[in-house]
Amino acid sequence: MGRHCAPQLRPGFTFRVLWMVHAFLDLAGSQEIYAPHSIRVEGDVTLGGLFPVHARGVPGIPCGDIKKENGIHRLEAMMYALDQINGDEDLLPNVTLGARILDTCSRDTYALEQSLTFVQALIQKDTSDVRCTNGEPPVFVKPEKVIGVVGASASSVSIMVANILRLFQIPQISYASTAPELSDDRRYDFFSRVVPPDSFQAQAMVDIVKAMGWNYVSTVASEGSYGEKGVDAFMQLSREAGGICIAQSLKIPHDHKPSDFDKIIRLLLDTRYARAVILFASDEDIRGILNASKRADQIGHFLWIGSDSWGAKNSPIHQLEDAAVGAVTILPKRATISGFDAYFTSRTLENNRRNVWFAEYWEENFNCKLMSSSKKDESSRKCTGQERISIDSRYEQEGKVQFVIDAVYAMAHALHNMQRDLCPENSGICPEMDLAGGKKLLKYIRSVSFNGSAGTSVTFNRNGDAPGRYDLFQYQWNNVTAPGYRVIGQWTEALQLNIEDMQWPRGEQDIPSSVCSLPCRTGERKKVVKGMPCCWHCESCDGYQYQFDEFTCKLCSYNMRPNANRTACQPIPIIKLEWHSPWAVIPVFLAMLGIIATIFVMATFIRYNDTPIVRASGRELSYVLLTGIFLCYIITFLMIAKPDVGVCSFRRIFLGLGMCISYAALLTKTNRIYRIFEQGKKSVTAPRLISPTSQLAITSSLISFQLLGVFIWFVVDPPNTVIDYDEQKTFNPYLARGVLKCDITDLQIICSLGYSILLMVTCTVYAIKTRGVPENFNEAKPIGFTMYTTCIVWLAFIPIFFGTAQSAEKLYIQTTTLTISMNLSASVALGMLYMPKVYVIIFHPELNVQKRKRSFKAVATAATMSSRLSHKASDRPNGEAKTELCENVDPNSPAAKKKFVSYNDLVI
Repeated sequence: MGRHCAPQLRPGFTFRVLWMVHAFLDLAGSQEIYAPHSIRVEGDVTLGGLFPVHARGVPGIPCGDIKKENGIHRLEAMMYALDQINGDEDLLPNVTLGARILDTCSRDTYALEQSLTFVQALIQKDTSDVRCTNGEPPVFVKPEKVIGVVGASASSVSIMVANILRLFQIPQISYASTAPELSDDRRYDFFSRVVPPDSFQAQAMVDIVKAMGWNYVSTVASEGSYGEKGVDAFMQLSREAGGICIAQSLKIPHDHKPSDFDKIIRLLLDTRYARAVILFASDEDIRGILNASKRADQIGHFLWIGSDSWGAKNSPIHQLEDAAVGAVTILPKRATISGFDAYFTSRTLENNRRNVWFAEYWEENFNCKLMSSSKKDESSRKCTGQERISIDSRYEQEGKVQFVIDAVYAMAHALHNMQRDLCPENSGICPEMDLAGGKKLLKYIRSVSFNGSAGTSVTFNRNGDAPGRYDLFQYQWNNVTAPGYRVIGQWTEALQLNIEDMQWPRGEQDIPSSVCSLPCRTGERKKVVKGMPCCWHCESCDGYQYQFDEFTCKLCSYNMRPNANRTACQPIPIIKLEWHSPWAVIPVFLAMLGIIATIFVMATFIRYNDTPIVRASGRELSYVLLTGIFLCYIITFLMIAKPDVGVCSFRRIFLGLGMCISYAALLTKTNRIYRIFEQGKKSVTAPRLISPTSQLAITSSLISFQLLGVFIWFVVDPPNTVIDYDEQKTFNPYLARGVLKCDITDLQIICSLGYSILLMVTCTVYAIKTRGVPENFNEAKPIGFTMYTTCIVWLAFIPIFFGTAQSAEKLYIQTTTLTISMNLSASVALGMLYMPKVYVIIFHPELNVQKRKRSFKAVATAATMSSRLSHKASDRPNGEAKTELCENVDPNSPAAKKKFVSYNDLVI
């Protein structure tokens, strides 16, 4: 796990490295100058080792304080592995592994200088012009040949060292470098590692985020290859997985100050809903972030997900445990190597002199002072040398010890397999192995497969990466359990997470949220923010729309409306005019009264069919007229009945038929009267077609036009029912209704009534023309009043009928208006034409007697006098006409006598 900045390799880097190597070799004649502080273990084959024994020093000083766990523990793990291999008779028999171990001081440039030690044996020097003082050629001590390197720890150091080792084809196996770019087999072809790359742990982090239901996270990385490349891998994988958005991606500067961490926390709080924070940072940077969150009083707000640099270490959270509660961390699957514990705790100053840094470790571990040149303060106590690790000091095996041992064993197994193949007849190192070179050894390294120190398989893929196997931890601290890391799952190509074992800060019971936008409610669609697919605004599906999917609202079909939660469409309810509706009760009541009255009048006329009043009213046309009035009342029930093909057929037939019959009969009557009086003005000869039979024929012919029109209508457009969804399609879809009705449009209704209205208007014209008929002459005046009233009714009907065409109550208003108008028309005719006659017939039978019949000549005389009266009336003031009519007339003259003849009993 690299934690330091790796400089970008620019073109010409290889040539500068070569120049450095040659310049370095020209300045020194012995390799001891290159690495004055190093460990040398003699052997038949020498392995190089790179470990961060010391921390990075302050500017001007390459190395700082000693690193007890990351440095000494790992270094001793290599020494332990060498001892185990050299003592194993089955692995590399008769071959002793040696080592040259160097300190990188956690700095890439310093490590590059140190690693030149590994390549000097491979550089040929021209010494032909060099002579000793006695003239003899000098004798150079040839440095040992390093065939492979174990290390380094930080990814930035491994990248720097790998660039020079590949030039000399020296294989390298890292035990801790996890930067994804080291998987590039074209640039780092001699690099392998026994730990999985960060791309695997980045995938594990992506899987954790998705398992938590988080889709809005921030990232924080230490400046350098490890942090930046780790975050890049996470962001790339999250984009490929989809459903995860990066709120902010922040970087911790290499030379940071406390204010830098405070700034990072402030920036993270700018996106408060992104509580989850992905951390690829060094121990020191993790402490800085946790400290800053504590200073900002944001303990428990952030949900940390730490990489393997955090792992299960206590050092990053020491005295910051409350800020780390709930943090989920990742660590390559490992095991404690009990053999190493026994080995390391038995190390003393006397039995571990081969480790040149062990004395410094001793002082640091036991907080004592060994010699005057020690860095410890004068106040520190002196070391006795009798101190014991794990007894007089706290000891816990460092997490990468297992991988150091596996790296050394991978080298040993590769050498063993190569020896078996190249030296089948030799038990030790043969010349073929010396000449084999690094490429050959690399091939054997990549093909090794063995059970490592923890019992897990150690293998490499084609890029030199180990398989991904991680343990998942969560730092927990509550009233029940002691603070510490708890295993909550693992990741081996797939996530296995025990969510029920997880605990969260602030006592939260459910998984905390880290989302940009809360899920939309049912019936709402997501309107995604441009460039941020995890952020959206929720918009309701309004009107007749339903939620088709989480991003789309669609319109329901014309006969459907959305259901209550707008997740689907449902049929719009179908309605019709019900009998119990107030809109129907009133017309039905009027119609029933009218039907009863009509039947009563008709029964009276039939009962008194031969009486003078019935005969004088024209029995034949009266019965026709009463039939039309009856049909006008009957249409009310057809208009309210549930529409079907039969009802719709009867509606078409009777809608205009009743009015047509009524006004055809009235028109025939008024026309007859008009013709009689007009003829009487000219002569005493009776006009044609005034007999009852002729009147019936005329009436029938007028009615036949209506029936012919209905017949044509039937042929052109057969009757049918329709459901009109537009009539009551209200703004609120839940109030929408489909109206079941006959397939008759407003225009067709008017056309059906148009002929009857034409008859009515014509009849009205004749009523006006016959207004001058003597008051008691037949039915001219009642017919006139009937037609005037009817015209008023229908003039009121037309604006009401068409004015409500866009109303939601159209069905009710138009039906009620139409039926009431027809009921009123029928009632006016019935009341004005027949009720007075029925009243006389029933209550004053003494008036229903035969009077003297008059000839047409008498009628003609009356018509002439009526005409004269009307002319004189127009020339005189009111009341003078009658006086003038009587002037110069002898009361005994025939003309005077004719003037006072009664016309009541004239049968015309």
